[in-house]
Amino acid sequence: MTEGEKTRLVAWSQELRAVHGRLREALRLVRDTVDGGDPLEASRDLLLFCHGFCSALTRHHQGEDRELFPAIAAAHPELRDTLSYLRQDHSMIEHLLNGLRDAVDHAATPEELDRHLEGIAAIMESHFRYEERQLLAVLESLALDADPREVLGPL
Repeated sequence: MTEGEKTRLVAWSQELRAVHGRLREALRLVRDTVDGGDPLEASRDLLLFCHGFCSALTRHHQGEDRELFPAIAAAHPELRDTLSYLRQDHSMIEHLLNGLRDAVDHAATPEELDRHLEGIAAIMESHFRYEERQLLAVLESLALDADPREVLGPL
């Protein structure tokens, strides 16, 4: 294996960690918007941040389901149960995101929005930690010739 090939293989684990970090930061920005001053301004900002964050997280999970998880399952059939569990998490997180979108669209109170964001933050963090524990070592040896933005999302 050439040094360039080794770098590309290890990069998948680095890419996943980096995307998770950016999604965590995006959620923090969304939560800060809810906690901030003027309710009208916060509402406008939240609409923008929420749609951007929700879209980025959804696309991240869709890319994993479409590209990354099938490649892992092919190379590591013993991880199929783990991948199934992660897909279930993706479905649950999407349900929570839809609830947040609905709350934003219907001008929910800051307290209600914060409850939605707290739930998303808790599940998202648990999911990211589990995914990293289970998959980072596998990603260091995964041969997947694909664009990281297509596989892991736009962030």
